[in-house]
Amino acid sequence: MAETDRVELVDEDGRATGTTTVAEAHRAPGRLHRAFSVVLTRPDGRMLLQRRALTKLRFAGLWTNSCCGHPLPGTDLHQRAALRVREELGVELVDAREVGTFRYRAPDDVSGHVECEYDHVLVGRCEGELAPDPLEVDGTEWVTPARAHELVAAGVVTPWFADVLRVLDAAAVGA
Repeated sequence: MAETDRVELVDEDGRATGTTTVAEAHRAPGRLHRAFSVVLTRPDGRMLLQRRALTKLRFAGLWTNSCCGHPLPGTDLHQRAALRVREELGVELVDAREVGTFRYRAPDDVSGHVECEYDHVLVGRCEGELAPDPLEVDGTEWVTPARAHELVAAGVVTPWFADVLRVLDAAAVGA
């Protein structure tokens, strides 16, 4: 997504209130906007994590869920998530379902940008062989939920990933 693309601003309950650019939404102190976090899973309960490319503007080089993004204003959340999975990871998102939402705010000390998002957590599977875009993804790993929690404890993940895991745990995903 380009910094000039539009995102949907929302209130604390996730109701649309307007639009702004990606750049403006992430300018300090941050403006609450709609986002999604996709978690790809396998039948054995493992989930795909990605290490964000070092060229990413926000939270570069940290481990996080399979794919993140923003739906364009007025677009379908699931369709946008499927498109981002295809663009970032080179696979098709299948059987995706929303398992919860959360709000968070996290400043990135390196870039000075601020994430302030109303995040929809989607869980699904993938079809095809992973072919990550190196401009988006620096690495991938299929991990157990226990390993994902270890990475959170080690402090090597994005600020939103602990909330993604909390939503997954509450939904009993991978249990």
